[in-house]
Amino acid sequence: MRKHLVTAALGGGIGGLLDITYAVVLWGVILKAGAITILQSVASGWLGKAAYDGGAATAALGLATHFFIAWCMALVYVLAATKLPVLVHRPIVMGVIYGFILFVVMNFVVVPLSAIGWREPTPMGLLRALIPHIIFVGPVIAWFAARRARVVL
Repeated sequence: MRKHLVTAALGGGIGGLLDITYAVVLWGVILKAGAITILQSVASGWLGKAAYDGGAATAALGLATHFFIAWCMALVYVLAATKLPVLVHRPIVMGVIYGFILFVVMNFVVVPLSAIGWREPTPMGLLRALIPHIIFVGPVIAWFAARRARVVL
């Protein structure tokens, strides 16, 4: 089980790093929201609008939450790969599919059930949220699972 946890930490860590980098560059820099605000928006899943009044502390909570979620996403994939070998035999294709599934679960289940609640999505907002999941998060998780399959499986 320890090897599964390490694989999930690697896949979730790198996938999460690429995802948060994308978010900070797109929303924080290009769209001028600011990096702290981006991280606080993650913490708002726990705290609602109060997250935006918490400064660096709620930004840190958002960052920790982001990486914990990424690790959980990766752990689910790694554990599923022990029962479904196709997940490690076709990592890029399966990673893109998994990224799409993660996008759907995060945007239509997790976020609406959090303190953020349901927000009517815009097509551009959905596209901006989909891109990192199918390019970074899912494929990176799948790649790490496949690379370590000989060790993990």
